[in-house]
Amino acid sequence: MSTDTPPPEALTREAAARELERLAQEIERHDELYYTHSAPELSDAEYDALRRRNEAIEARFPDLKRADSPSERVGAPPASSFAKVRHGRPMLSLGNALNDDDLAEFEGRVQRFLNLGEDEPVELYGEPKIDGLSATVHYHNGKLVLGATRGDGETGEDVTENLRTLRDLPQTLRGADVPERLEVRGEVYIGLADFAALNQAREAEGEEAFVNPRNTASGGLRQIDTALTAKRRLRFFAHGWGEASEPLGERQGDVLARLAAWGFALAPHARRCRGLDEALALHREIEAARSGLDFEIDGVVFKVDRLDWQGRLGAAGRAPRWAIAYKFPAEQVETVLHRISISVGRTGALTPVAELEPVYVGGVTVSRATLHNEDVIKERDIRAGDTVVVQRAGDVIPQVVRVIEDRRPAESESFVPPAACPECGSHAVREEGEAVRRCTGGLICPAQALERLRHFVARDAFDIEGLGAKQIEAFYAEGRVKGPADIFDLEAIDGHAFPPLAEREGWGETSAANLFRAIEARRQVSLDRFIHALGIRHVGQTTARLLARRYGTVDDWRVAMDAAATAASEPDSETEALDALTDIDGIGPVVAKAIVEFVAEPRNGAILDALRERLDIEPLEAPTADSPVAGKTVVFTGKLQRMTRQEAKARAEALGAQVAGSVSRATDYLVAGEDAGSKLKKARTLGVTVLSEDTWLAVASGDALPPSEEAGSEERAEDTG
Repeated sequence: MSTDTPPPEALTREAAARELERLAQEIERHDELYYTHSAPELSDAEYDALRRRNEAIEARFPDLKRADSPSERVGAPPASSFAKVRHGRPMLSLGNALNDDDLAEFEGRVQRFLNLGEDEPVELYGEPKIDGLSATVHYHNGKLVLGATRGDGETGEDVTENLRTLRDLPQTLRGADVPERLEVRGEVYIGLADFAALNQAREAEGEEAFVNPRNTASGGLRQIDTALTAKRRLRFFAHGWGEASEPLGERQGDVLARLAAWGFALAPHARRCRGLDEALALHREIEAARSGLDFEIDGVVFKVDRLDWQGRLGAAGRAPRWAIAYKFPAEQVETVLHRISISVGRTGALTPVAELEPVYVGGVTVSRATLHNEDVIKERDIRAGDTVVVQRAGDVIPQVVRVIEDRRPAESESFVPPAACPECGSHAVREEGEAVRRCTGGLICPAQALERLRHFVARDAFDIEGLGAKQIEAFYAEGRVKGPADIFDLEAIDGHAFPPLAEREGWGETSAANLFRAIEARRQVSLDRFIHALGIRHVGQTTARLLARRYGTVDDWRVAMDAAATAASEPDSETEALDALTDIDGIGPVVAKAIVEFVAEPRNGAILDALRERLDIEPLEAPTADSPVAGKTVVFTGKLQRMTRQEAKARAEALGAQVAGSVSRATDYLVAGEDAGSKLKKARTLGVTVLSEDTWLAVASGDALPPSEEAGSEERAEDTG
């Protein structure tokens, strides 16, 4: 785990907000590298350390939790080379435990959420955590009909034909009790013996050996030619399920036994554990057996065995509350740090990078590692020329754990943070309370301008086919594209302000025409993608969706943001627009400030105006949840009797409702339990519909119609008076 400083408990609110922004951006980039490109730049341990730091800061400052928080998302958008598959139920990721205390805390959280006694053990089902690629397969009447990758958890890639090449994935299920419709989820991997044989064959043919089994499996499953996939000798372990036309059982272990009977392979050493002690014993047993397995594992996954409890626990953001991955300790090796280089990110953040003597760690050769910021370097006294200990827990770039000081060269010098940006020469400053040093060049800085354009055309933004990072770099260097609006003028200036694109090296009439058609097709874009593409600080995909859902159209959003900006800059102005923005659950003062400052900046306003002239920006589709409360904004207050507040919020969100923390005119329902206080009073003042816990549950389940605004408020006011 990272020892990044200052620790969460030492951060001011302002510093915490900035650190959460940095973590959100860094984790989002590494998610795309890992899930979409199969080219990670961090070890599992270092990646997990980033997420744990993010969660620790959120726990200390819950109101600063960002709508695009890494704890609210999983994976990355699917690649454009395969058809997209929308998952009926999201494919979530797992939270991590790094020691026995973490697993005990997991059990405690389950007990508290379900209102169990501390002496009531939670039965867990444990199984090896396979280091492979998550996939899902669908069967109809026992026949394999569809297979997909996890993608971003909501949408994956259609790799059906490639999955058909897996030797141990059944094409037809056996048994008379197979459901009509069944979705099975598991892990695609390559056996270590097959991996070694594959590399021997490649080297014999003069080809470069594959780096590690996980990336080999991931790349193999994404081959366009299924024959190439078949050569990888991929395999599949089932570990769960998604949609099914009928209930599959009452316990995790029992359902997996049915999957095995239908023909699926299951990971060995898996079993039910009756309480924490048995779970810890299983973890040690699997760790001891690790070296003898024919596949890579990096921990043990524990799941609450009772499925009714899983249903009640639900999910929190990107991870289910009923499962956790207890990771194994990281492998450590020594190497030499030759120099510390500086990379400049999209927001101007200067990130120090350790350039290492290439070292082989657990099947992977690594040569670079992020050092996060200058505080990390100062605390560990990391210098160029040092011999350092690095560790890897499952993938590529390692974490620098410590320096071996007695092997330090006599002439070594302490690291001096750069005073100027290495890209544009502008001042590099570090604001008080902020961990990151930033370039002040803004749009004049090539690193920032180019990164902003790369972000604009990224898959989760405008996603223009044929216009990726490489093309953007070339057009930017040539001067064809200096800002986002220039992209949509490329065809108009082609052959006039610039030589015809078809005459550039590597292009032609067909490729140029294809690009212009792809750009034309993206003139129609959803509001959430548009907002996300702008690169507003603190605003990721989730925040963009929240804004799009709340404001509906780009014009309404712009008017509301202009009004909010006025309210923020003029103390005597009407604050309703600013209050409405901060009332959106997940958008606190820091995020709201970043949004209104972006819109208020004249140059950004000019960019917005130029894009609106060129684009057809459509409202976001309404929530698809088949629920009477889908799209409604709900606030809970007082003590609930039939469930915990946490469970109530989780259920509401699962039904498509938006849960807010405060009452405003945008609130649809206030659910009032016992001892409701100021929120109930404010709801009555604003005329918000107030519901009892029982009425809310009836409305949410569809057993009762939502009351009218006036009737609901008056009726509830009498009940609670």
